[in-house]
Amino acid sequence: MTTCRLCGSADLAGVVDLGATPPCELFLTAEQLDQPEQTYPLHLRVCTSCWLAQLPPLITPEDTFTEYAYFSSYSTSWVEHARVFVAGLTLKPGAFVVEVASNDGYLLQHVVERGVRCLGIEPSANVGRAAVERGVPTVTEFLTPELGRRIRQEHGPADVVVANNVYAHIPDVVGFTEGLRALVADDGLVSIEVQHLLTLMELNQYDTIYHEHFQYYTVASAQRALASGGLTLVDVELLPTHGGSIRLLARPRGEPSHRVTDVLALEKAAGLHDLSGYADFAARVAKVRRDLLRFLIDAAEEGRTVAGYGAPGKGNTLLNHCGIRTDLLPYTVDRNPYKHGRFTPGTRIPILPPETIARDRPDYVLVLPWNLRSELVEQLSFVREWGGRLVFPIPRLVVVS
Repeated sequence: MTTCRLCGSADLAGVVDLGATPPCELFLTAEQLDQPEQTYPLHLRVCTSCWLAQLPPLITPEDTFTEYAYFSSYSTSWVEHARVFVAGLTLKPGAFVVEVASNDGYLLQHVVERGVRCLGIEPSANVGRAAVERGVPTVTEFLTPELGRRIRQEHGPADVVVANNVYAHIPDVVGFTEGLRALVADDGLVSIEVQHLLTLMELNQYDTIYHEHFQYYTVASAQRALASGGLTLVDVELLPTHGGSIRLLARPRGEPSHRVTDVLALEKAAGLHDLSGYADFAARVAKVRRDLLRFLIDAAEEGRTVAGYGAPGKGNTLLNHCGIRTDLLPYTVDRNPYKHGRFTPGTRIPILPPETIARDRPDYVLVLPWNLRSELVEQLSFVREWGGRLVFPIPRLVVVS
């Protein structure tokens, strides 16, 4: 990477280098285990001109999202989060709602239930089919300015455009933002949810750094990105989702609220508008790695059994960075049947159905989707029946009885 993808500056500073890993969502079949895997550098840098944190665009969205392993509806708490959001929308008669990266219809199903006209834009054909089966109209394409204009012409401008957990996934920030602007009505609203770099840095959430996340936003960098495509950030909300996210509310025109000013001040105080806030991140990441490896090695030496729970993309960054293999983690389980019988990229750990844990009764369950801690502590409460304990590796290693 030689220049910033948002502002074009050549002033990029290294934040943390996680080595080289395969793309985190390319789960292997048994037939692929004897084949080589392509790996790519995972080196996060920050632009010292516009403060956009970013990875080089070494893979394309087409590499990841044409067929995708992530189905949003397998997270109960995420579906509820979407339901609450839709319930809070004030929609006039005849309103039109569009969601970009609509996945399996986890959000728009609630719009359909309200009897409101809607459309999903989802590039992954397999995931989009699940949305259609839920009764959610879905277009299988990537958002571009051209597609945005075409949908506007065919369906009319959207009163609300939603883009959850996708603004980090596109290397062409300006073009994607122009696509959002093309979709939304002149008096409409764009709602974007994306992980907040502030919490990523403060809570050592380095496992959310992976190749399909091309950039990592502060409100300051998001404000610049939105402006590049003709949108004005008018409000921001701090959310607990994904370990700490921001909901960016933008319009074609308007003025920033006091909450935008307040969060900008928080970021500045944390040193994220200069290099000071990035200085010790790599050292803290190294400690997370050492602590987890020490725990797993000690457990193995003591004859304790360990199983994993979940096979999220972030888990594959963690497993690969720590060099964890089947001698320390014999398998992990996942609720998504798509992943059953497959293997984690790079580390090649088998992914099995969730009931395997109750059958094997391991001493420890390493929870890889740590961001769902509240949901999973309840979901995995049965592990206590045999004295098993849950292990959360981030933001620091915690063992829960």
